[in-house]
Amino acid sequence: MIRAAVLSVLIISADAAIAADPAASLRPTSRGGNSAQQPVTLEQSGAIAQPAQSTQQENAKTGGGLFSSLRPFFRTKKVAREGRALKKLREQGAVCGDVAIQGEVVGRVTGKIRGCVIENAVRVRSVSGVGLSQKSVMDCQTASAIKNWLDGSAKPALAKQGGGLQTLRVAAHYACRTRNNQKGAKLSEHGKGRAIDISAFKLRDGTEVSVLKGWNAARFSSAMRRMHKGACGPFGTVLGPNANRFHRDHFHFDTARYRSGSYCK
Repeated sequence: MIRAAVLSVLIISADAAIAADPAASLRPTSRGGNSAQQPVTLEQSGAIAQPAQSTQQENAKTGGGLFSSLRPFFRTKKVAREGRALKKLREQGAVCGDVAIQGEVVGRVTGKIRGCVIENAVRVRSVSGVGLSQKSVMDCQTASAIKNWLDGSAKPALAKQGGGLQTLRVAAHYACRTRNNQKGAKLSEHGKGRAIDISAFKLRDGTEVSVLKGWNAARFSSAMRRMHKGACGPFGTVLGPNANRFHRDHFHFDTARYRSGSYCK
């Protein structure tokens, strides 16, 4: 009897509490003015606890998600620092997916002669820290070949001369023309964005060495020949003062490929 009385009191108290606070009930309740009753969700009923405000704010800051919260554990300070440096360099104008090649994207370039087309041209202003005397239009394969040549041959060849290499004197880059501007000749690789002509090298102390004068100069002949030879590989065609009368005063480099390999003279 006593137990039954206690149980009755508890039930009456629970019903009174629910009546006082309908939101605490899991049963449908009417919503103002609408005779149709709509179910209350578990979140609305309070059956599922809502995250604290501070936790919500923290999730907003981190972007939420498991991997966002674990990201700091996967990156060292060095990797994060290198990532920021890479982003900065890209913002400064990296092209061809290489931060060492600085310039701007041009897109498709066409000329008056049939075949004078570059599908994805770039205008390059510097490569591996070495400036070009004029912004030069080419494709990314040629830009990458310049980088490989500079890093592997040109910069080392002049490292002990006048403080090192600073600028390449560009005689020609993209131009829709025939080879050596000869009437009836085949289309030049310059017309395809695959070539660059270099006539001189400027050093950091202000000295400028031309191919014409430096090729046989006692001070620079060794470096000139090293740069000429080192270009054979990164480029498909390498022509210099010994090639013919058209190249006495400059190096011609292009990325045309032949079955027999590179042609260097």
